[in-house]
Amino acid sequence: LATAIDQDGPAPDDRERARKREIHLGPQGPDGMSRITGWLDPQGRATWEPALAKLAAPGMCNPEDCEPCTSGTPSQAQIDGDTRSLGQRQHDAFVAIGRTGLASGELGQHNGLPVTVIVSTTVQDLEKAAGSGVSAGGTLVPMADLIRMASHAIHYLVVFDKHTNEALYCGRSKRIAPKAHRIVLHSRDRGCTKPGCTVPGYGTQVHHVNGWATGAHTNIDEEVLACGADNRLAEEGWTVTIRNGVVEWIPPPEVDVGQARINYFHHPERLLAQEGDDAA
Repeated sequence: LATAIDQDGPAPDDRERARKREIHLGPQGPDGMSRITGWLDPQGRATWEPALAKLAAPGMCNPEDCEPCTSGTPSQAQIDGDTRSLGQRQHDAFVAIGRTGLASGELGQHNGLPVTVIVSTTVQDLEKAAGSGVSAGGTLVPMADLIRMASHAIHYLVVFDKHTNEALYCGRSKRIAPKAHRIVLHSRDRGCTKPGCTVPGYGTQVHHVNGWATGAHTNIDEEVLACGADNRLAEEGWTVTIRNGVVEWIPPPEVDVGQARINYFHHPERLLAQEGDDAA
């Protein structure tokens, strides 16, 4: 209405809109929820409007339905039984759109793996249907949610024993770590292994602890996850070792001031276990 009344008003500032556009996914809270904030530019809003008009309509993409309607037209029973608010329907549509994009296979690869959800858990927690899995982005996924996600075919759900580590080997046949190695590294390291680094698994690369140029093998027990910056740092005098499945970064003598060798950011349970042992 304001635009219709004042057609000669100030012209929209394209540069200001370009500067202002942003979307932030906030940290995961104690209740597992994450807050989204930001601004969509006109193009972004116009893109999402038809998708939400379809998928956030009453009866669409309802996780409470035995067989949610994600295409076509929902039944009258699905529409009448939909008690979600508009905000809840838009949330579920947002998830459905993301799931469809991942399942399409059209997003290509990222750091050697297809763009998809990677979650690790233990067989013990899976059998008890308790606890949480951890995504390669660092998200804690409650077991009930993980089981529901698995029903939608998570391509890389890593299940391993709490008490054993199985090493995978392929000698020097490939310079780039194979997919199986990357998946296992996501479950073991969860993110960049250098102390102080908070980059999650999705943002890391595979680093050969002995350096490929010096004869390193592409074996799982000679590989760690490191972000791009720390991967390069490892070639500048730092020593990376793996002891009992735990990665340690040892600085060169000239910069060694007794700093931490192990990154507990992605494995807080290890720090708690260590404190418990010290108290005992």
